[in-house]
Amino acid sequence: MRDRLGREIDYLRVSVTDRCNLRCLYCLPPEGVRPKDHEEILRYEEIVHLVKVAAGLGIRRVRLTGGEPLVRAGLTQLVAELAAIPGLSDLSLTTNGTLLAPLAEELKRAGLKRVNISLDTLRPERFRAITRCGTFSDAWAGIEAALAAGLHPVKINTVAMAGVNDDELADLAELTRRFPLHVRFIEVMPLGADLGRSEARVLPMATARAAVEKVGRLEPAWVTGGGPARAWRFPGAPGTVGFIGALTESFCKRCNRLRLTADGKLKPCLASDVEVDVKRLLRRGASADELKEALRRALELKPARHHLENYAKHARVMCQIGG
Repeated sequence: MRDRLGREIDYLRVSVTDRCNLRCLYCLPPEGVRPKDHEEILRYEEIVHLVKVAAGLGIRRVRLTGGEPLVRAGLTQLVAELAAIPGLSDLSLTTNGTLLAPLAEELKRAGLKRVNISLDTLRPERFRAITRCGTFSDAWAGIEAALAAGLHPVKINTVAMAGVNDDELADLAELTRRFPLHVRFIEVMPLGADLGRSEARVLPMATARAAVEKVGRLEPAWVTGGGPARAWRFPGAPGTVGFIGALTESFCKRCNRLRLTADGKLKPCLASDVEVDVKRLLRRGASADELKEALRRALELKPARHHLENYAKHARVMCQIGG
C-alpha cells in the first residue's frame, strides 16, 4: 500500500491493551489513566480478522504493543493465529520486559520472531524511580530470556532524558559490546501526562550520540527491522547502537506504518488525534471490502509530518496509542 505521498505502508502496530503494570514518568501520571472497559477493547478474533484483511492489501509486518501487551491473558494464542496469516513476514512485540521471562520460549514457539524491550537505566534504584513501581531484576530477566529463546534481534528501547538518565547513555551502549543486544536511544516524545516536564527532558540525539562516542568509535551497521533508527556499531561488537530523534531528526518521510489502538481505532500518525473507527465496522459484521476501504481512508489521512514540536495536548497519552 502507498499513501498519498507515495510512502510504502507495510507495517501495522497493534495495541492489544491500554493497561500497563508500570507507570513510567514519560508515559503515565502516577495514578495511571482510566483503562477501557473490557467490551471497549477489540477481541482477539477481531484483531486477527482485521490483520488478515490488511495483509491482503500489503501489510507485511505486525508489532504487538500495549500499554504492556503481556498483561493481557492469552497473548500466546493471538501470536499463533497471527503468525499463521499468509503474507506476514514479521511478527514482533514491544514490552517492558518485566513479565517476559516465563513467556519468552512459549511466544517463540507460537511464532513470535523478535522483541523490543524498554530499559531506560541499569541502576535498580533509578529504574524504580523512572517506572514508579518496577523492579530492574524482572526487566533484566526478561532480556536474558529473550536472548535464550532466540527472539533475535533483541532490541533495547531507551528513552534518553536530560537530567534523568543522560549520565548512563555510554553504559547502556556498552551492553552492545557484551551481548547481541541492539540499543536504540529515543528522544522524549510529548505524548505523556506532563508536557512541560517532557519538554524539559528532551535530549537531542546529537547530544546522545556524542555521549556514546566518548567510549568508542561508531561505524555504520544494519539490523533487521531497523525502522526509524539509524544503526551504528562499535567495531567488533555483537550488537548495535541506534538513535531515533522524532523531534530533532524527523523520520516522517520514511514512515511506513499505521497503528491500531486497543479500542479499535486506526491511527494514521502517532502524534495526531485523527482516527478511523474500525471496531464499529467489525462489530456490525462489515465485509472485507468495507474494512479495506477503512484502511485506505487511514492512508489518505496520513499527514506529511508530525507536529510534536508544538507540545500540544492530545486526546490520548502514549499507553493509549500503542507507541
